[in-house]
Amino acid sequence: MNIAPVAYRYARSLMELAQERGVLAGVEEDMRLVARTCEANRELVVLLNSPVVKADKKDKILSAVFAGKIGAITTSFMSILVRKGRERLLPHVAAAFSILYKISKNIVVAQVTSAVPLDAATREKVMALAAKQHPGKSIELVELVDPALIGGLSIRIGDELYDGSVSRQLSDMRREFSKNPYIPAI
Repeated sequence: MNIAPVAYRYARSLMELAQERGVLAGVEEDMRLVARTCEANRELVVLLNSPVVKADKKDKILSAVFAGKIGAITTSFMSILVRKGRERLLPHVAAAFSILYKISKNIVVAQVTSAVPLDAATREKVMALAAKQHPGKSIELVELVDPALIGGLSIRIGDELYDGSVSRQLSDMRREFSKNPYIPAI
């Protein structure tokens, strides 16, 4: 998901407020719940994007969906987003908040995609690689299984990508074979 720059501004404001009140961890948990709910419920996102549904109705629906599950600060924040006409940004703000929280806590995400679930030894090697690349930071390991990789691993640590998957190697070979130097271009 491409996160809009304005979503970072709202997320930063929410983070500063949560830090002032001393409830940063609780708000981070709330925003993870909001992000998961928006990912799982396409209808909710469509509702938030709809210009036909009035703002007060959207506010009531959000209050009903998250009633008793999130804190007062997060509830008030979502009401402000709706009042300002920015409710469509809610999934983006939740994602931006998660990114800003991890930066503030020196957490680096190591995302490992493999064709089969990782074993303990491979998991340890990935953690060691991430710790070596980012000394002094906490490492959060996210494991994904994608059978389309055929074999090998694809590791994303921060902005760096290490792709040792069989599908990538086949793609590279296919590209090399398409460049036949023995057939002159007409």
